Amino acid sequence: MASAVQQLFPGTKISIGPAIEDGFYYDFDKKTPFVPEDLKKIEKKMWNIINKKTCFERIKVSKNKAKKIFKARNEAYKLELLDEISDEKVSLYKTGDFIDLCRGSHVETAADIKAFKLLSIAGAYWRGNEKNKMLQRIYGTAWHTKEELDEYVNKLTEAKKRDHRKLGKELDLYSIHEEAGAGLIFWHPKGAMIRRVIEDFWYKEHMKSGYQFVNIPHISNINLWKTSGHLDFYKDNMYSPMEIDKQDYIIKPMNCPGHILIYKTNLHSYRELPIRYAELGTVYRYEKSGVLHGMLRVRGFTQDDAHIFCAPDQLKNEIKGVIELIDYMMKIFGFEYEVFLSTRDKSNKFAGSIEDWDKATGTLEQVLKEKNITYKVEEGEAVFYGPKIDVKMKDSLGRLWQGPTVQFDFNLPRRFNVTYIGEDGKEHYAMMVHRTVLGSMERFVGTLIEHYGGSFPVWLAPVQVKILTIKDDNVPYAKEMQNLLQCSQIRVELDCRDEKIGLKIRESELDKIPYMLIIGDREVKEKTISVRKHGSRDCAGMDVKQFIDRVRKQIETRK
Repeated sequence: MASAVQQLFPGTKISIGPAIEDGFYYDFDKKTPFVPEDLKKIEKKMWNIINKKTCFERIKVSKNKAKKIFKARNEAYKLELLDEISDEKVSLYKTGDFIDLCRGSHVETAADIKAFKLLSIAGAYWRGNEKNKMLQRIYGTAWHTKEELDEYVNKLTEAKKRDHRKLGKELDLYSIHEEAGAGLIFWHPKGAMIRRVIEDFWYKEHMKSGYQFVNIPHISNINLWKTSGHLDFYKDNMYSPMEIDKQDYIIKPMNCPGHILIYKTNLHSYRELPIRYAELGTVYRYEKSGVLHGMLRVRGFTQDDAHIFCAPDQLKNEIKGVIELIDYMMKIFGFEYEVFLSTRDKSNKFAGSIEDWDKATGTLEQVLKEKNITYKVEEGEAVFYGPKIDVKMKDSLGRLWQGPTVQFDFNLPRRFNVTYIGEDGKEHYAMMVHRTVLGSMERFVGTLIEHYGGSFPVWLAPVQVKILTIKDDNVPYAKEMQNLLQCSQIRVELDCRDEKIGLKIRESELDKIPYMLIIGDREVKEKTISVRKHGSRDCAGMDVKQFIDRVRKQIETRK
């Protein structure tokens, strides 16, 4: 692709072009922007290269030789990359007149490439740094066969239809406003209703599981974050301090130090443990503008956070209990999931000793094995204060989304002197577990939108029933039906506009409302309702009480 771009657009400089999951991309420095029509031209040139059966030739040269080659080609980005390579010899690949810095390996000839497609154009800062120049990125995908490519492209088409940013606007669920700031979600009434239903369910299940609810402030003194270690290990993700009464305060990136302070207000005995504090706590973290993505990557979000303080002999059972709660939650919302064990960053960006880390990691691993849970190890993906179990939700298209986490922390209890009085009458450090069973409300709801394609099950739908009148004379009876449904705690709207019934039905279908009740002269006369389900063309006459019982059962069984 890079070769085709340079042939079509002379003077374009190349930077990096890695393989990624299900595809590849390449970043270019081009004076004028690529336009969508350019992708077809580039694809055509790529097929020309393939049809010529051009070889991919690997060349090992000294770093100095490589610098001369790229200097002659005016490739400044390659020269910068070469300066960071410590090896004396480097690997280059050549195909036709094109040459690139690459470890390889490659297919032997371009003719081995059977099926590919260029997908999109995006902007990307060089090295991901906002202070650097904005480059132009072309994304593509390649497959062994055309059938596999077609299947993947169809999947992408379906994913675009389900994009939560598109559906969020169409269904009037949320918005983001430039004048308020990037990465901040404004929940509209319908989106807030979905969130409230999830939160109510969350609170009930946590009460059943023995959690106590707490709430903490959004800002706190900078010294709290020095003690916790966040200023040492997490500073790049935190916002700058604000001065209040000549002291620096930080807007919270996490809830854990606040929950620790609540725990420490009393002396605790081993008899009281475990203590489980839970909070739907809003936090704020700095994310680069280039990675912000609708509800899925934001700067302000609400975690379904909880912290468990327990004795060492309770730790395994507490982690098992969290995993069981996660499994229950995922099944309720219709997600399958995969499990990952995230281990420490070996570049010393972690708090505590290697011995403690190994012990903590071993505990999490043992629990996963005892629960017969299949998992993958992700090295270096742990947070700075301890290893964690990550649960990635699999949506209806098979895509994975980061969701619940379980983190074992041996650092913060020591930093804050979090203790309990043991059976021996002495003070001991408490064990601490950080966990979420959904993740953040923003990401979870964004994921749900895409998982269901906006067609939420009845219990989650912001509007469960829409009543549509055929004539003005039908409105009084329709309002009676609306009142009956509202008294039965069913979320209902009435559309009594002076519009044709066909238009009202089409609009309700676009709004993906589970049920429509159509009220005309016959229904008024017979004191019944005509029920039409979303996605169906059929209407069924029904007694209103019978319909209410059906909907209430779906709500109660979370269908």
